Amino acid sequence: MNVSLCIATYRRPLRLALLLDDLAGQARPPDELVIVDNDPDASAEAVVAERVARGLPFPVRYGRQPVKNISLTRNHSVALASGDWIAFIDDDERAPPYWLQRLCAAVHDYRADGVLGPVIPIVPADAPAWIRRGRFYDWARMPTGNTVPRNRLRFGNLVLRASLLRGATPFDPAYGLTGGEDGDLLARLAQAGARLVWCDEAVVHEPVEATRLALGWLLRRALRGGQDFARHTLAGRYGAKGLGARLRLALRAGVQLLAASLLTLLSLPFGRHHAVHWLTRASANLGKLTIFWGWHYREYA
Repeated sequence: MNVSLCIATYRRPLRLALLLDDLAGQARPPDELVIVDNDPDASAEAVVAERVARGLPFPVRYGRQPVKNISLTRNHSVALASGDWIAFIDDDERAPPYWLQRLCAAVHDYRADGVLGPVIPIVPADAPAWIRRGRFYDWARMPTGNTVPRNRLRFGNLVLRASLLRGATPFDPAYGLTGGEDGDLLARLAQAGARLVWCDEAVVHEPVEATRLALGWLLRRALRGGQDFARHTLAGRYGAKGLGARLRLALRAGVQLLAASLLTLLSLPFGRHHAVHWLTRASANLGKLTIFWGWHYREYA
Protein backbone atom coordinates (compact mmCIF):
# COMPACT_ATOMS: atom_id res chain seq x y z
CA MET A 1 0.00 0.00 0.00
CA ASN A 2 1.15 3.50 -0.86
CA VAL A 3 -0.55 5.71 1.71
CA SER A 4 -0.97 9.47 1.73
CA LEU A 5 -2.01 10.81 5.13
CA CYS A 6 -4.15 13.96 4.95
CA ILE A 7 -4.67 16.52 7.71
CA ALA A 8 -6.99 19.52 7.42
CA THR A 9 -5.95 22.05 10.04
CA TYR A 10 -7.34 25.32 11.40
CA ARG A 11 -5.60 27.39 14.08
CA ARG A 12 -4.28 24.51 16.16
CA PRO A 13 -0.51 24.86 15.80
CA LEU A 14 0.32 23.36 19.21
CA ARG A 15 -1.97 20.37 18.72
CA LEU A 16 -0.63 19.90 15.20
CA ALA A 17 2.96 19.90 16.47
CA LEU A 18 2.17 17.09 18.90
CA LEU A 19 0.46 15.10 16.17
CA LEU A 20 3.43 15.51 13.83
CA ASP A 21 5.69 14.14 16.56
CA ASP A 22 3.38 11.12 16.87
CA LEU A 23 3.43 10.53 13.13
CA ALA A 24 7.23 10.66 13.07
CA GLY A 25 7.20 7.68 15.45
CA GLN A 26 4.78 5.45 13.54
CA ALA A 27 5.84 1.82 13.15
CA ARG A 28 4.40 2.06 9.64
CA PRO A 29 4.85 5.70 8.60
CA PRO A 30 2.78 7.17 5.78
CA ASP A 31 4.43 7.38 2.37
CA GLU A 32 3.64 11.09 2.33
CA LEU A 33 1.96 13.59 4.59
CA VAL A 34 -0.42 16.22 3.17
CA ILE A 35 -1.35 19.19 5.38
CA VAL A 36 -3.82 21.81 4.17
CA ASP A 37 -4.13 24.95 6.27
CA ASN A 38 -7.58 26.56 6.34
CA ASP A 39 -6.31 29.59 8.27
CA PRO A 40 -5.84 32.69 6.05
CA ASP A 41 -2.98 33.65 8.39
CA ALA A 42 -1.27 30.29 7.75
CA SER A 43 -0.83 29.55 11.45
CA ALA A 44 0.31 25.97 10.70
CA GLU A 45 3.09 26.90 8.29
CA ALA A 46 5.78 27.62 10.88
CA VAL A 47 5.05 24.40 12.78
CA VAL A 48 5.24 22.34 9.61
CA ALA A 49 8.45 24.02 8.47
CA GLU A 50 10.09 23.50 11.88
CA ARG A 51 9.20 19.80 12.00
CA VAL A 52 10.37 19.27 8.40
CA ALA A 53 13.67 20.99 9.20
CA ARG A 54 14.08 18.78 12.26
CA GLY A 55 13.57 15.72 10.05
CA LEU A 56 10.57 13.53 9.30
CA PRO A 57 10.62 9.99 7.86
CA PHE A 58 8.28 10.93 4.99
CA PRO A 59 7.87 13.80 2.51
CA VAL A 60 5.43 16.58 3.45
CA ARG A 61 3.18 18.61 1.17
CA TYR A 62 1.81 21.79 2.71
CA GLY A 63 -1.01 23.70 1.07
CA ARG A 64 -3.33 26.56 1.93
CA GLN A 65 -7.06 26.87 1.43
CA PRO A 66 -7.99 30.33 2.81
CA VAL A 67 -11.78 30.16 2.32
CA LYS A 68 -13.36 28.99 5.58
CA ASN A 69 -14.92 25.70 4.45
CA ILE A 70 -13.99 22.25 5.78
CA SER A 71 -15.18 20.52 2.59
CA LEU A 72 -13.00 22.67 0.33
CA THR A 73 -10.06 22.11 2.66
CA ARG A 74 -10.48 18.34 2.63
CA ASN A 75 -10.93 18.39 -1.15
CA HIS A 76 -7.66 20.30 -1.53
CA SER A 77 -5.84 17.75 0.61
CA VAL A 78 -7.17 14.91 -1.55
CA ALA A 79 -6.11 16.76 -4.71
CA LEU A 80 -2.54 17.05 -3.37
CA ALA A 81 -2.33 13.40 -2.31
CA SER A 82 -0.58 10.98 -4.66
CA GLY A 83 -1.05 7.68 -2.84
CA ASP A 84 -3.20 4.73 -3.86
CA TRP A 85 -4.74 4.94 -0.39
CA ILE A 86 -5.58 8.04 1.61
CA ALA A 87 -5.70 8.10 5.40
CA PHE A 88 -7.24 10.89 7.45
CA ILE A 89 -6.65 12.08 10.99
CA ASP A 90 -7.85 15.27 12.70
CA ASP A 91 -5.38 17.94 13.77
CA ASP A 92 -6.35 17.68 17.45
CA GLU A 93 -5.82 13.92 17.77
CA ARG A 94 -2.89 11.82 18.97
CA ALA A 95 -1.71 8.71 17.14
CA PRO A 96 -0.10 5.78 19.02
CA PRO A 97 2.86 4.11 17.27
CA TYR A 98 0.93 1.21 15.72
CA TRP A 99 -2.10 3.23 14.59
CA LEU A 100 -1.51 3.39 10.83
CA GLN A 101 -0.03 -0.09 10.68
CA ARG A 102 -3.23 -1.53 12.16
CA LEU A 103 -5.49 0.41 9.78
CA CYS A 104 -3.52 -0.85 6.79
CA ALA A 105 -3.44 -4.45 8.06
CA ALA A 106 -7.22 -4.41 8.39
CA VAL A 107 -7.54 -3.39 4.72
CA HIS A 108 -5.83 -6.65 3.74
CA ASP A 109 -7.39 -8.83 6.42
CA TYR A 110 -10.96 -7.87 5.50
CA ARG A 111 -10.54 -6.98 1.81
CA ALA A 112 -11.92 -3.56 2.58
CA ASP A 113 -12.23 -0.39 0.51
CA GLY A 114 -11.94 1.59 3.71
CA VAL A 115 -11.24 1.04 7.40
CA LEU A 116 -12.39 3.21 10.30
CA GLY A 117 -11.05 3.13 13.84
CA PRO A 118 -12.08 4.51 17.23
CA VAL A 119 -11.32 7.98 18.55
CA ILE A 120 -10.91 7.73 22.32
CA PRO A 121 -11.65 10.98 24.18
CA ILE A 122 -9.24 12.08 26.89
CA VAL A 123 -11.26 14.09 29.40
CA PRO A 124 -9.11 16.25 31.72
CA ALA A 125 -8.92 15.09 35.33
CA ASP A 126 -10.14 18.50 36.49
CA ALA A 127 -13.29 18.39 34.33
CA PRO A 128 -16.59 18.69 36.24
CA ALA A 129 -17.72 15.43 37.80
CA TRP A 130 -20.90 15.27 35.71
CA ILE A 131 -18.80 15.60 32.54
CA ARG A 132 -16.51 12.76 33.56
CA ARG A 133 -19.43 10.51 34.54
CA GLY A 134 -21.51 11.22 31.45
CA ARG A 135 -19.19 9.83 28.73
CA PHE A 136 -20.54 12.48 26.36
CA TYR A 137 -17.57 12.40 23.98
CA ASP A 138 -17.40 8.65 23.34
CA TRP A 139 -17.73 7.15 19.88
CA ALA A 140 -19.75 4.00 19.30
CA ARG A 141 -17.45 0.98 18.91
CA MET A 142 -17.92 -2.49 17.45
CA PRO A 143 -15.95 -5.69 16.85
CA THR A 144 -13.12 -5.57 14.33
CA GLY A 145 -14.18 -6.61 10.83
CA ASN A 146 -17.79 -5.49 11.15
CA THR A 147 -19.23 -3.37 8.39
CA VAL A 148 -19.84 0.11 9.79
CA PRO A 149 -23.53 1.15 9.65
CA ARG A 150 -24.14 4.14 7.41
CA ASN A 151 -25.40 6.31 10.25
CA ARG A 152 -22.13 5.77 12.17
CA LEU A 153 -19.74 6.68 9.38
CA ARG A 154 -17.50 9.62 10.17
CA PHE A 155 -13.96 10.89 9.78
CA GLY A 156 -11.23 11.43 12.35
CA ASN A 157 -9.55 8.03 11.95
CA LEU A 158 -9.71 6.10 8.69
CA VAL A 159 -8.05 5.01 5.47
CA LEU A 160 -9.80 4.84 2.08
CA ARG A 161 -8.99 3.57 -1.38
CA ALA A 162 -7.91 6.74 -3.21
CA SER A 163 -9.85 5.89 -6.37
CA LEU A 164 -13.07 6.41 -4.37
CA LEU A 165 -12.12 10.08 -3.87
CA ARG A 166 -10.89 11.08 -7.30
CA GLY A 167 -13.93 13.14 -8.32
CA ALA A 168 -13.69 16.91 -8.61
CA THR A 169 -15.37 17.57 -5.25
CA PRO A 170 -15.63 14.37 -3.18
CA PHE A 171 -16.68 16.44 -0.14
CA ASP A 172 -19.82 18.48 -0.74
CA PRO A 173 -19.08 22.21 -0.20
CA ALA A 174 -22.66 22.69 1.01
CA TYR A 175 -21.51 21.11 4.29
CA GLY A 176 -18.44 23.34 4.51
CA LEU A 177 -19.61 25.51 7.43
CA THR A 178 -22.04 23.14 9.10
CA GLY A 179 -20.02 19.93 9.20
CA GLY A 180 -21.45 16.57 8.19
CA GLU A 181 -19.41 16.41 4.99
CA ASP A 182 -17.69 13.27 6.25
CA GLY A 183 -20.85 11.26 6.90
CA ASP A 184 -22.32 12.41 3.60
CA LEU A 185 -19.29 11.25 1.60
CA LEU A 186 -18.91 7.92 3.37
CA ALA A 187 -22.63 7.13 3.13
CA ARG A 188 -22.52 7.84 -0.61
CA LEU A 189 -19.53 5.50 -0.95
CA ALA A 190 -21.31 2.77 1.02
CA GLN A 191 -24.42 3.20 -1.14
CA ALA A 192 -22.25 2.72 -4.21
CA GLY A 193 -20.95 -0.59 -2.85
CA ALA A 194 -17.76 0.35 -1.00
CA ARG A 195 -16.88 -2.05 1.80
CA LEU A 196 -16.18 0.05 4.91
CA VAL A 197 -15.20 -1.95 7.98
CA TRP A 198 -14.16 -1.29 11.56
CA CYS A 199 -10.80 -1.93 13.20
CA ASP A 200 -11.16 -1.56 16.96
CA GLU A 201 -7.40 -1.88 17.54
CA ALA A 202 -6.50 1.14 15.34
CA VAL A 203 -7.04 3.63 18.14
CA VAL A 204 -6.31 7.35 18.17
CA HIS A 205 -6.86 9.68 21.12
CA GLU A 206 -8.54 13.08 21.26
CA PRO A 207 -7.78 15.31 24.26
CA VAL A 208 -11.02 17.16 24.94
CA GLU A 209 -10.49 20.92 24.77
CA ALA A 210 -11.53 23.07 27.73
CA THR A 211 -14.03 24.96 25.56
CA ARG A 212 -15.93 21.71 25.00
CA LEU A 213 -16.37 20.94 28.69
CA ALA A 214 -19.66 22.80 28.86
CA LEU A 215 -23.36 22.10 28.56
CA GLY A 216 -23.77 24.63 25.76
CA TRP A 217 -21.16 22.92 23.59
CA LEU A 218 -22.72 19.51 24.17
CA LEU A 219 -26.17 20.77 23.23
CA ARG A 220 -24.93 22.51 20.09
CA ARG A 221 -22.98 19.45 18.98
CA ALA A 222 -26.00 17.22 19.58
CA LEU A 223 -28.23 19.60 17.64
CA ARG A 224 -25.79 19.57 14.74
CA GLY A 225 -25.62 15.78 14.86
CA GLY A 226 -29.41 15.65 14.58
CA GLN A 227 -29.30 18.03 11.65
CA ASP A 228 -26.66 15.89 9.94
CA PHE A 229 -28.80 12.78 10.41
CA ALA A 230 -31.87 14.52 9.00
CA ARG A 231 -30.01 15.93 6.00
CA HIS A 232 -28.53 12.55 5.16
CA THR A 233 -31.88 10.81 5.65
CA LEU A 234 -33.75 13.25 3.41
CA ALA A 235 -31.03 12.90 0.77
CA GLY A 236 -31.58 9.13 0.75
CA ARG A 237 -28.20 8.26 2.26
CA TYR A 238 -29.73 5.72 4.66
CA GLY A 239 -32.41 4.30 2.39
CA ALA A 240 -35.46 5.41 0.44
CA LYS A 241 -36.26 9.11 0.24
CA GLY A 242 -39.47 10.96 -0.55
CA LEU A 243 -42.61 12.11 1.23
CA GLY A 244 -42.92 8.93 3.29
CA ALA A 245 -39.36 9.24 4.59
CA ARG A 246 -39.94 12.89 5.46
CA LEU A 247 -43.10 12.11 7.40
CA ARG A 248 -41.50 9.23 9.29
CA LEU A 249 -38.49 11.33 10.20
CA ALA A 250 -40.61 14.25 11.42
CA LEU A 251 -42.95 12.02 13.43
CA ARG A 252 -40.17 10.06 15.11
CA ALA A 253 -38.20 13.21 15.88
CA GLY A 254 -41.24 14.90 17.42
CA VAL A 255 -42.11 11.91 19.60
CA GLN A 256 -38.48 11.42 20.66
CA LEU A 257 -38.10 15.12 21.44
CA LEU A 258 -41.07 14.99 23.82
CA ALA A 259 -39.91 11.74 25.41
CA ALA A 260 -36.34 12.97 25.91
CA SER A 261 -37.60 16.25 27.40
CA LEU A 262 -39.73 14.36 29.89
CA LEU A 263 -36.88 11.99 30.77
CA THR A 264 -34.61 14.98 31.34
CA LEU A 265 -36.88 16.17 34.13
CA LEU A 266 -37.46 12.70 35.58
CA SER A 267 -33.76 11.80 35.66
CA LEU A 268 -32.51 15.03 37.24
CA PRO A 269 -32.81 13.73 40.83
CA PHE A 270 -30.51 10.80 39.91
CA GLY A 271 -27.60 12.99 38.80
CA ARG A 272 -26.87 15.85 36.46
CA HIS A 273 -25.08 13.56 34.00
CA HIS A 274 -28.28 11.53 33.53
CA ALA A 275 -30.34 14.66 32.90
CA VAL A 276 -27.80 16.04 30.45
CA HIS A 277 -27.77 12.72 28.58
CA TRP A 278 -31.49 13.06 27.86
CA LEU A 279 -31.21 16.79 27.24
CA THR A 280 -28.66 16.16 24.48
CA ARG A 281 -31.06 13.59 23.00
CA ALA A 282 -33.77 16.24 23.02
CA SER A 283 -31.42 18.70 21.33
CA ALA A 284 -30.53 16.15 18.65
CA ASN A 285 -34.19 15.56 17.83
CA LEU A 286 -34.86 19.28 17.81
CA GLY A 287 -32.03 19.51 15.29
CA LYS A 288 -33.77 16.98 13.05
CA LEU A 289 -36.95 19.06 13.08
CA THR A 290 -35.15 22.36 12.32
CA ILE A 291 -34.08 20.95 8.96
CA PHE A 292 -37.70 21.04 7.85
CA TRP A 293 -37.79 24.82 8.11
CA GLY A 294 -34.39 25.26 6.49
CA TRP A 295 -32.18 26.34 9.40
CA HIS A 296 -28.64 24.99 9.66
CA TYR A 297 -26.35 25.45 12.64
CA ARG A 298 -23.03 26.58 11.13
CA GLU A 299 -20.56 25.14 13.63
CA TYR A 300 -17.54 26.09 11.55
CA ALA A 301 -18.64 29.64 10.71
